[in-house]
Amino acid sequence: MTQTKEQWGSRLGLILAMAGNAVGLGNFLRFPVQAIQNGGGSFIIPYLVCFVLMGLPLLFIEWTIGRFGGQAGNHSTPFILSEMAPHQKWWKYFGVFGIFTNIGVAAYYCYIESWTLGYIYYSLTGTFQGQSQEAVSEFYGRYVALDSLAPVFFWLLCLALNTWILSRGLSGGVERAAKIGMPLLLLFGAILAVRGFTLHAGEAGARYDSAMGLNFLWTPDFSSIWSPTVWLNAAGQIFFTLSVGMGSIQCYASYLRARDDIALNAMTAGWTNEFVEVVLGSAIIIPITVGYFGIEGMKTLVAEGGGFGLGFRTLPYLFQEWGPVLAALAGVLWFGLLFFAGITSSLAMGTPVMGFLRDEFSWGRGPSAYAFGFIVMLLGIPCVLSPAAFNEFDYWAGTVSLVVFALAETLLFAWVFGIRRGWEEITTGADIKVPVFFKFVIKFVTPAFLLVVFIGSLPSIWEKITTPQPLMVHLARLLMLALFAGFAALVYKASIKRKQAKHYL
Repeated sequence: MTQTKEQWGSRLGLILAMAGNAVGLGNFLRFPVQAIQNGGGSFIIPYLVCFVLMGLPLLFIEWTIGRFGGQAGNHSTPFILSEMAPHQKWWKYFGVFGIFTNIGVAAYYCYIESWTLGYIYYSLTGTFQGQSQEAVSEFYGRYVALDSLAPVFFWLLCLALNTWILSRGLSGGVERAAKIGMPLLLLFGAILAVRGFTLHAGEAGARYDSAMGLNFLWTPDFSSIWSPTVWLNAAGQIFFTLSVGMGSIQCYASYLRARDDIALNAMTAGWTNEFVEVVLGSAIIIPITVGYFGIEGMKTLVAEGGGFGLGFRTLPYLFQEWGPVLAALAGVLWFGLLFFAGITSSLAMGTPVMGFLRDEFSWGRGPSAYAFGFIVMLLGIPCVLSPAAFNEFDYWAGTVSLVVFALAETLLFAWVFGIRRGWEEITTGADIKVPVFFKFVIKFVTPAFLLVVFIGSLPSIWEKITTPQPLMVHLARLLMLALFAGFAALVYKASIKRKQAKHYL
């Protein structure tokens, strides 16, 4: 094992990078749809409860595991988990999920991220000017169906940009990108949110006051608040939005020093994500869409196209109602903030892979970054060519894998490593007093929450396995199995190298 010398340049850079890891496309495209489909205000209450009982505890766990493993020179989850249970070496194979998930999600995530670059270009060139809603919607359909080489060009450009930034290292690449991207994301979001707040009926073609959308979001319907479906969807959104269960948080935290704060940092990164999601994420799509289509019209649009439909089909059309100059500006702001949200997350997906290759096989920053970019490109080809493969990667790598890994690391932290030792690690160097309430939550409530989510997903997993699928789905599954098996073999090889090195010492 080679000790890497990477470290964060500043605490602000660390927090922005961690927040950027969590703040992604889902904050602006998935969260509003979840809120709309689950009753608006009826969704917010379970969502915030899940954040406190599952989101924050998982952030504490993953920051703590990362810092603890980093003291032994580990920067990826296989040997970070192994460090937590030195006499149970098989935990390192659960840690493979922390590498597999990042690559599997990046395979389709970088493709979506590249759409935002394309739409920035089309917004600037006035492509949507004067087009009907149907024409804008059809344009999206043709774009996704690869009716030209433009989507492939922007996808390769996006991969190259991610790879180049990763090759610049932690402080010179990832941290610098976060320091630029996160402030611009907040600025662009604030400008669009103000526009969304102030849109009135009769202005720029709007038929309704945008305040109707905010009332819908913040007025709970207590008749549906106890629906198990609403709670399961809220728990799923917390997973998706905080990037927990992936292995990237542990990697970022592994570059901290032994007594660097993790408690306040975890809280700050978590609540920053919640602010962006709940305040900005819901203050753009929902009010603007309601201003033109009303509550029921918005629900119909969501049923037809989901978050991608609202973000890429509906908003580019509605922006044209504001005039050509404001339409171009709004398009750049909207797709620009989506791009910054996407790239700060996809960069985080590359760091665990690079950390593993650098620690265990002495690869340099450049070769490690290029390896990540090449693997993501290879696995991304089916996602670009087939929506079915795209959805398969999202289901197994972006959903099931998250739950399995989060459940495993929570049980390891609270019951194997031990909650007493774990709590000492959380509070060591803490800049805030962590409520002792979380000690009980981490040991009992969070594992129970995760177990319920996992058991609840078993019927859908079984249905997914037993339902006949097209060839592209089988190819996607084969690639994912090869990815997991390949990194499991590399972990085994690395463990042999470690034993030999220890023997010679």
